[in-house]
Amino acid sequence: MRDILLNDIEEQRATISQNNKRIAKNTLMLYFRQILILFVGLYTVRVVLNTLGVVDYGIYSVIGGIVTFFSFLRGTMASATQRFFSFALGENNQERLKKTFSVNLIIYIVIAVIAVILLETIGLWFVKNKLNVPAERFEAALWIFHFSILTFLATIFSTPFMAIIIAHEDMQIYAYVSIVEVFLKLAVVFLLVQLPFDKLEVYGVLLFGVSIIIATIYAIVCLRKYKECQFHHFYWDRLLFIETIGFTGWTLFGQVTSVTRNQAVTILLNQVFNPVVVAARAVAVNVSNYVNVFANNFNTGLYPPIIKEYASGNKKNMFALIFNGSKIAFFLMWVFALPLFLKMDLILQLWLKNPPLQAVLFTRLGLIEVLINSVSLPITTAARAPGKMKTYELSLGTIQIAIFFVDWAILSAGGAAYNVFIVAIVANLVMFIVRLLIVNKLINLPINEFFLKVISPVFIVVIASLVPSLVINQILPESLLFAFLTVFASVFFSIISMYFIGFDKIWRKKIVDMVKRKFSHKR
Repeated sequence: MRDILLNDIEEQRATISQNNKRIAKNTLMLYFRQILILFVGLYTVRVVLNTLGVVDYGIYSVIGGIVTFFSFLRGTMASATQRFFSFALGENNQERLKKTFSVNLIIYIVIAVIAVILLETIGLWFVKNKLNVPAERFEAALWIFHFSILTFLATIFSTPFMAIIIAHEDMQIYAYVSIVEVFLKLAVVFLLVQLPFDKLEVYGVLLFGVSIIIATIYAIVCLRKYKECQFHHFYWDRLLFIETIGFTGWTLFGQVTSVTRNQAVTILLNQVFNPVVVAARAVAVNVSNYVNVFANNFNTGLYPPIIKEYASGNKKNMFALIFNGSKIAFFLMWVFALPLFLKMDLILQLWLKNPPLQAVLFTRLGLIEVLINSVSLPITTAARAPGKMKTYELSLGTIQIAIFFVDWAILSAGGAAYNVFIVAIVANLVMFIVRLLIVNKLINLPINEFFLKVISPVFIVVIASLVPSLVINQILPESLLFAFLTVFASVFFSIISMYFIGFDKIWRKKIVDMVKRKFSHKR
């Protein structure tokens, strides 16, 4: 899909670029990576949950959530690094690329120091004094906390190099390294079952080892492949530093609020309920994340082209990327989300054997939440193109902070745990409208055209595929065979609806031509 999208832009320019052949190859590799991550990840969660047990899995989720709370530092800089590298590449400015690497490297070092100080002081105090952890598992909880910090530092180190690879649109390298990471985590699962030591402690150590290996691979690849990545010569640019800090400052606020929305809610559930409820939320978040990976990685591939189109002044091409990208991002998720939603109870039983209570309801609500967000992904990327993040991050960040306080008020009043997902769904709808309005002001994105070309076909596709799928799900009796038929039917209805309703005649022709080319190459 991304290949077709970028080919469409190139046709508008009336040129045929050799770069598109590389993009096509990278896209296929990226999709293979996504499918591999999905199935291996689902298997991994099942084995880890059964090996650790519900209580230890809940402990790991909440401890990891505290460390992940500081991932806003990593996420902020990843966004800034990709934006400034993509902008420099769009300008074809090699000197600016070198300065961007040096300036960002300094900021990453500062971030790592800040993270360690905060985690080993405030974070450690919170673990010791506020978390609801069984007394007999407290030492293991401290162990997993310290190794989660080390794992986090390794990912901080790998982030600038990963961002550089994405900015250069070398998605094939990104896909290969990700596949290596998937197999390493699969090896962790097998070792976890075999090793005789405390399972929770071993899990933390093994994940740290994986993060070190991946960070080393990213660094070696970038230092050998890209001229701007070098340590022997330092480039400094005061204005670029100020510009990066300005962009990073407001992006930091946005990342803090995003992490607060996700991880602080997990901690809140731990305070009000018990580790079993936290484990149920962790299952829901894992399923949602694995489905969401298709849309997120598709959007990752769109990030550099959108920024480059803006940098070169081609707004028409940029809008085409946003419209088609938003629609396709949703479709990539819907084709997996619909069958999961219909047969979630059976799928979780087959997957986890004994899923935590409320996991089915939580996961269904979590899928709705990420589906709404998927349409906004290219819009979020477009908002970063001008580099003016204050209004965007302040507005959306305020809504995300409000989510936590609304959740706190509802749970304190005796509300059920599933309400945190309801609040998130409503908030996502509000944020979608706010994003559109702000991006309209930033880059003159036509809102009416967005609704006509994106929201309208998406809504019709959902109805056209959901209604017959629900009917079949209700008619067929409960059994593994009929469940498979229901899943197959829902995928079929989704694909047919997308092809005939979601895409216009031009895009349908492009899809047919792409399929013909793939089959002709195989022959």
